[in-house]
Amino acid sequence: MTQSTAELETLLMQRSLSDPELLAKAAQAADYRILPDATVIKIGGQSVIDRGRAAVYPLVDEIVAARKQHKMLIGTGAGTRARHLYSIAAGLNLPAGVLSQLGASVADQNAAMLGQLLAKHGISAVEAAGMSAVPLFLAEVNAVVFSGMPPYKLWMRPAADGVIPPYRTDAGCYLVAEQFGCKAMIYVKDEQGLFTGNPKTDKHATFIPRISVDEMKAKGLHDSILEFPMLDLLKNSLHVREVQVVNGLVPGNLTRALAGEHVGTIITAS
Repeated sequence: MTQSTAELETLLMQRSLSDPELLAKAAQAADYRILPDATVIKIGGQSVIDRGRAAVYPLVDEIVAARKQHKMLIGTGAGTRARHLYSIAAGLNLPAGVLSQLGASVADQNAAMLGQLLAKHGISAVEAAGMSAVPLFLAEVNAVVFSGMPPYKLWMRPAADGVIPPYRTDAGCYLVAEQFGCKAMIYVKDEQGLFTGNPKTDKHATFIPRISVDEMKAKGLHDSILEFPMLDLLKNSLHVREVQVVNGLVPGNLTRALAGEHVGTIITAS
């Protein structure tokens, strides 16, 4: 046992797990990236999958072609059906944890559908991205599909306002990328990236190619393209210190982003 490890063990036996000295000593351990060559891709539910065949089929073809060179963990959003469930459950005065379970069921459905479309190419959908089989799928076929909703369910942290689960599929996919120590996180949406306003309704909205979390908050854009809590996760990250949002309805954008090109908006931790 090294001196550093011995000191940490002594602290663990004697101190609270929130003790500052203990936390500092634990943080001294070298970071270990579990899947450093993989990229997590989040396919939007409302922005992409809900559009059906016209939006999904070209992305399937891109994923199949890209897996020759890239390892991909492909997470799915929930989308419109989850919003419908949220509206009913909230009207019944049900808590955030129950809404979280309902939203997860829709993300699960989208993962199942995407997995079936990719099945003939050997790409499978798994029930949870943390399953031990994920590295095997990546080693064999360079891709795997998972449901993007984090599995908090009844343990969902309540939102500051209302009962809509604050940690949804944007956060769930990002947490997979961060905890596995992946090399990149790409969000596939139906817009070029972040704008100063909603480009669907504001004709004067201008595109923002790169921005930090703090700048987004200062400009009041913190809840305009990704879930607000996901930005705090990015801010506190160790491995994935930036994410890119791209328009998946433009053929080739995902392929270019996987290759490291800047084709959308890059959001940085600092």
